Parts: sequence; C-alpha cells; structure tokens
Amino acid sequence: MHRSRGLSAALVLSTAAGLGLVAMPQPAAALTAPVAFTADDLPTWQTNGIVWALAEAGGTVFAGGTFSQVRPPEGGSGTAQNAVNFVALNAATGNPTSCNLSFTIGSGSGSATVRALAVSPDKKTLYAGGYFGAVNGTPVSSLAAIDIATCTPKANFHPSVSATVRALAVTNDTVYLGGDFTSVGGAAHARYAAVDATSGAVKSFQADVDEPGRAVAVTPDGNNVILGGDFFTVNGANSHALAVVDSATGANVRTYAGFIENNSVVKALDTDATGFYTGNEGTGGGVFDGRIALDLSTLNQRWRDTCLGATQAVKSYQAVVYSASHAHDCSSVGEYPDGRRHHLLAEPTSGTNKLGWFPDTNDGLGEGIGPRAMAISETSNNKYMWVGGEFTTVNGSAAQGLTRFAATPDVGAPTVPSVSAESVKPTEAHVRWRASLDTDDTKLTYKVYRNGGSTPVYTVDGDSVEWSRPQLSFTDTNVTAGSTYSYRVTATDGAGNASALSSTATVTVPTSALKYAAKVLDDGANLYWRYDESATPFVGDTSSGDQSGIHVNGPSLRQTPAAVTGPSTAIGFNGSDQIVYSDKRTTVPSQYSIETWFKTTTTSGGKLVGFGDNTTRASGNYDKHVYMRNDGRLVYGVWTGSARTITSSNGYNDGSWHHVVATQGSSGMALYVDGSQVGTLAESNSQAYSGYWHVGGDNLNGWPNQPSSNYFNGQIDETAIYPSVLSPAQVQSHYTLASAPADSVQTVRATDDTYVNAGAASTNYGTSTSLAVRGSAAYETYLRFALPAAPAGTVLKSARLAVKTTTLSSAGSTDDIAVRPVTGSWTAAGTTYTSRPAVSSTSVGTLSGATDLSTVYSATLDTSALSPALGGSYDLALTSTGTDALWVWSSEASAAENTPQLVLTFGAP
Repeated sequence: MHRSRGLSAALVLSTAAGLGLVAMPQPAAALTAPVAFTADDLPTWQTNGIVWALAEAGGTVFAGGTFSQVRPPEGGSGTAQNAVNFVALNAATGNPTSCNLSFTIGSGSGSATVRALAVSPDKKTLYAGGYFGAVNGTPVSSLAAIDIATCTPKANFHPSVSATVRALAVTNDTVYLGGDFTSVGGAAHARYAAVDATSGAVKSFQADVDEPGRAVAVTPDGNNVILGGDFFTVNGANSHALAVVDSATGANVRTYAGFIENNSVVKALDTDATGFYTGNEGTGGGVFDGRIALDLSTLNQRWRDTCLGATQAVKSYQAVVYSASHAHDCSSVGEYPDGRRHHLLAEPTSGTNKLGWFPDTNDGLGEGIGPRAMAISETSNNKYMWVGGEFTTVNGSAAQGLTRFAATPDVGAPTVPSVSAESVKPTEAHVRWRASLDTDDTKLTYKVYRNGGSTPVYTVDGDSVEWSRPQLSFTDTNVTAGSTYSYRVTATDGAGNASALSSTATVTVPTSALKYAAKVLDDGANLYWRYDESATPFVGDTSSGDQSGIHVNGPSLRQTPAAVTGPSTAIGFNGSDQIVYSDKRTTVPSQYSIETWFKTTTTSGGKLVGFGDNTTRASGNYDKHVYMRNDGRLVYGVWTGSARTITSSNGYNDGSWHHVVATQGSSGMALYVDGSQVGTLAESNSQAYSGYWHVGGDNLNGWPNQPSSNYFNGQIDETAIYPSVLSPAQVQSHYTLASAPADSVQTVRATDDTYVNAGAASTNYGTSTSLAVRGSAAYETYLRFALPAAPAGTVLKSARLAVKTTTLSSAGSTDDIAVRPVTGSWTAAGTTYTSRPAVSSTSVGTLSGATDLSTVYSATLDTSALSPALGGSYDLALTSTGTDALWVWSSEASAAENTPQLVLTFGAP
C-alpha cells in the first residue's frame, strides 16, 4: 500500500471517449476468453525515467512523464534519442515516430513533467497536462494542445493553470482537467475545471474540491463527469475520493460520503458503455487499495475488489478490466495470500475473479510502484496493450518505462508439469501432476504418455492461475500387477504452444495392496501425502481430493527408513525454514481428523501439521494444529477466541517413529498417540477461515507453551486429512497396519548385454546401443543380471523383464519373443553369432505385442526358474521363430530408461 500527495501521483489514463476505438477482426481463439492480449512482451523503446501518462491516436502511442531520453529495447539496434518528458511511438513496432516535442519549464523554476494525456474524439488533437511552461519553446501553462498531424503545439490554446494538472478528459468541445491548481485562466477553480477544447477559454463548470484531483472521466452519454482524487468535499458536500457532477455546470449529481476509506484515494478512472471503474491507493492499516466497478445507470457499486497493493491505472476493454498495481494480497476476495507483488492483472467487468493474464514488471524507480499508465491501440491487423511506469524489468528481462503486449501471436508455452506416480493397489496406477502455469491462458490441455509411447493414453483440460495450480490426476487401470510403468505429461495452450515433456515418473504396480495406504484411502482421506517424490517442489496427493502440496526451501526427500513398511519414503525438515503447504485454498469442515507420523530428537519443538491462512509467509490466522513443545510433549489446539488445547503427558522426541491423530467433531476434540487416546476436550468449535494445510512449520505466536521454534526439526511421513472423525478403532488399525508385512520391489538393470547377427556371423555388437531379436535371418539377444538375495523372511513373488523399443521405424514386432535361460558362456565384448552360447529349450516368459516405437514392454517370468539363482548372476536370452525383427535399447543407450531390467517383488511366503 502506498500513497503520495506530491508530484509523483497523477492520472495516467485517457477516458474511453478519448480513445475512439474502432472494430477490427478478432484473432484466432488462442487466449482464454475474455482476455484480449497475450502476456508476451514485445520489443519497445525505453525511457531513462518514469512514464506517467499514455494516450493513443491512429496507431501512434503518446507517452508523457519525467525523462530526457529514449533508447532502443535491450539488444535492439539504434542509438539513444533526446526526448524531453514526451515521446510518440509506433504502436505496432514500438519505435519512436518523427514527432518530437519537448516539455520544459520555460522561464519558470522547478522540473518539468507530463502527468496526463488525452486525445480528442476526432483523433486530431492531443492534450497534455502536468507541470511545464513551454512545448518546443511555445509558452504554455501546464496545459497544452498539440496538433497531431503536424506535431506542433496550438498557439491559440493557452489557458493559464496555477499548478500541476494531473488528469484530463476530452469531449468534442470541452477539456476537463483535475490536479493541484486553485485557479484556471485567472478564475478560481479548486482542483477541477473545464476549458473550451479549441480556444482554451475557461467554462462556467465549477466542481471545487478540498484536496488534489487525481482522475477525471466523462460518462459515455456526455451528461456527467466523474471525479477521483484525495478530496473529502465536493462543492462543499461530503464526498471522499469519488463524486459524479454535471458535465455543464459541475453541480453535484452523486456524492459518496463514507464509500471509500478515509486513508484511501482514487488514482484512476475509466468508463465503458455500462459502468465506470476506480483504481485506489491507500496508506496505513485498514486501507482500500483495489478497484471498484459502478453501474452507470444507478451510479451504485457493482463490485469491489479489495486486494491490497495500490492501483495506479484501470482500463476497461471488451468486458475485462485491466489494472496496473502492486497487488500483494488478494486473500479477501478468495485468491492469493499476502506475498509477492503482482503488477498487471485482469478481471471481468462483472466480478472480481482474476483472469488468465499475468505479465509482470518489477517495482522499479521512484516510489517503487511499477506500472502507472495503460492505453490500447488498434491497428489494421492487431491490437496492443501499452503500459508505462517506473519499472525497469518486464517478465524478468530489462525493459524500462514502457512495454506492450499484442493480441496475437501467443508464443509463450506453459511451464513443464511436475509429475509423480504411485500404486497402492494391484489393479491401478495413480499418475498426478501439478497444473502448469501459462501467463495468458488459464485453460490448458494435458496429455499423458505411458512407457515412452507417442500416443497419449489420457487427455484432459484443466484450469490454473499462478496462485491456484491444482493437482490433476489419471488412474491407469490397464496395468498388470508386478509390472513397472513410466509416465510423462505435456501441457498445451489454446494457441498450440506445448511444454516440453515432463520428467519421467515411474511406478511398479504391487502384487498385493499396500495395507496401510489402502486403509487410509478406504477410511476417506481427502488429502494424503506419502512423500515419495524425488524432486521438489511438487508433493502428490494419493487421495481423490487432489490436494497436492508444495515444498518450501528444499526439505530432504526420500528419507529411509520410513514410518510404514513397504516402498514408501519420508521427508526431513531442518527446523528453521522448511515446510510443505497445500496448493489448494480450502476450508475445514466442522468435523475433521489430522493424521501424521513423525520422528525427532529436537528440543526446540515446532509445528507438525496445522491449518493457516498463508502459504510461504507466517499465517495471520492459524489453528487446528498439532505442535511439539520443547520437552517433546504434543499439543493439539483450536482457536475459539482463545486457545483450546489438549497436551500429551509424555514426550515423544526420542528418535523413534510415532503416530499422532487429532480429531474434532460434535462430541469434541481427541488426541491419539501411537494408537491410544491420550486426551480429550469438550470443544466442538474452531476458527472459521479459508486457508492451507501446513506440514513442518507455521506461526505459533500466542499459543500455550510455545516452543523455541515454529519449525519442526525431524522427519515426517504419511500425512492425511479426513473430512470426518476417525474412530478409536480406525486409529488403532492405522497404527497396527504401519508395521504389517509388505511386499518390496527391487529393480535390477542388466550388467551386460549384446546381440548376435547370423548375417554378420563374426561381428560383435557388445557396444551397440540397440539389441535385436528375429528368427530368420537370426538375431538373438543376451542379458546378464546380478540378482539380489531375497530379504529375510520373504520369497520371490513375481518377476518381470522390461525392455524399451527403439525409435527405428521398424523397431516394433508382431512376433512373440521367447525369454529363455542361457546355459552356455558368453561375454558382451567377445560373443558373435559364431560363438553364441547355448540356451535352454524351456521358456521362462513370453514378450508379446511389442509393436509400438519408443515404448516399454514387459514379460512375466517364471519365479520358480529365477528363485534358485537369487543372490547370484543370471543370464537370459531373447529369441524368436518369426521374421519380424524386434529392436530394443541396450543398457548403453541414454533413451533406455534403465532397461533392460528385471522387476522383482518379494513378500511373505
């Protein structure tokens, strides 16, 4: 939030009436409607100072401000040019035109600046306001009229204005101005006035206010003028920051006493056919920094966007309100919490929900506000959103003072999806990914590819914005227990711009259900984080709730041993700044359960799991949490106006895994540790607010026995949230199942491989990146594996051989491929067709249907044949009796995805 009463504040928009927009063909439907512009910034000449105002006429954009030169865009050709507080640019190219005007002080004192620009409806005259005394040497007094065709000031237009002009609006015959002045043409006019558009003669319009005028707009019917600024009275009547007056007399039509907070002002106004829109700025607590839409028919509020972060400009265009601000907290309208600044936003004229348009600037120079002005220019074959201000970067790259965005082409691709996969049951694999971000498309199309295939096995559309990138998921039921599958995902926008393929997510389908995880899902968890990811920042949700999480500051991944038996891993936190928060803003129902496992020796305590209203910053509202005191005792608490807590009698910072469950419902609160109830409290209420689940830390200020650290130092595993109260029996069942015997899966990559070719009987292919199988003319492939011993108390329950076809056009085969034990000796470096080893006549498996290119296929193997070889070396041959060759990658190939490999599942006899 920011406010200034000095020269740094000014209106930077011309009104809709001054734009004179014309109809033009619409571009192809590439952007997510109703957004009209891409977020891809175009090369544009830069200023060496601040741009305060923009206006447009006939494909030329005029920029006014406080600067002395313009220069080519970063990396562009050309040399810097003098441009004294004004530059005219080609809307389509971003280059300066031949129009060169210098706005200077003249014979006065101080620094000249241009603070407002507006164009006449006929597009022939440009009006400029600010603080200056001459234009190209022609004497003026802070207000000038420029003939656009000749780029010369109109000498017969020279009203005398006593101080800075900050706002302009123009009709066919009248120029309305607002600012700091108290007189115009020698007549008393307190901060608003009107002059003849041709002669500059002062009109009888009288709308006096007590503080500076920042904005002015004329309603489309020409009957009324809208005023915005710092003022508290208009023509003696109470009306803070906003008023509507008669366009001829200035008499009050509508005042707005108490409508806008006293510590907020109106910095910008715009109108369209049905409404008008304010951009507001405030200082201090309880301010209004956002935007208001009001209906022209009633002059009443349509909606109010209460985002925090001062708004400097608003522009209504094709049912969208575009705004320039530094909005950093939109939690009050159900969007992002207090965090980084967003400088350019769009929302529909019908409501406050933000649309998919997220180009961005930095704060830049001066007050560090960022963008301050917006204008739209339409050419014969495109349309452009121009933005000016004090920024020095746009979309992360150097760009000072000016930037622009076109309607087409849309060239920016979505971000690459973050993908993980998991299988809890032998009948399905669960693939999930974080929705990608595209700065000008909210609706993206996702394609899921399996085992390196080129045809997607699943396609789905999903919506996302920067602060809401929900998990999307696909349940693959076309799987075989014991088999390993790999998945990759792409995201594509409406223009066809596609992300790169995601990293590969690999999963082995178990031969029997993972008992603990299956029970958590069966008991209705709608958030379930198992922490099996190998990379940050995405934490997949195993439940159907698709409430994924985001790592902050790089927690330690894949920690072992985990809390429960089976292939899952845990996550480690450093106790200082590492957390996971849920990516989806939500509310907590009146009955719920919190469950997690933890292991620590910390004496600094910290929050294990809790609910709060922020993500990466400390929450302002926070409860429904379980935290550890310095002595290792656990506290479960809710807020009802005061802290209501249950505290365990024992400490649990002993370095062992412990299970904690906290529940609340109509019968009150309960806390369980290691399957047993350790406390209850007759409290069924808690604080109601929207927020996010946190694991590993969040605010604990004001809570009983607050630990030394808000952050937990230790390991956490198997976090689940339920929209119901778990019963004591369910809690005990979860605790017991955590140590139940579980199958384990091991993958073993070939240590040696080669193939032989009857057509080149003396050639060795031991260094080849591909392997071949065919009956006639014969190819045979040989594979060697170092088999692990069975873990204690287990036997080999299933085995599969996985290979991946190459990209060769003829790589796939319709023939069945036999998998046979090798009975003779061979070496990868020495074996040829002539010296090929003997193989068993008995097949231990068959590879069938390997017809697609670049795809992983697998064959089930006979465990009775492999079991005696566990703990030693085992060789397999791939043979065929057919004539359709199969080509697969060898272990030397980077595209092999760790194939050829054996996937071995061990479990209890």
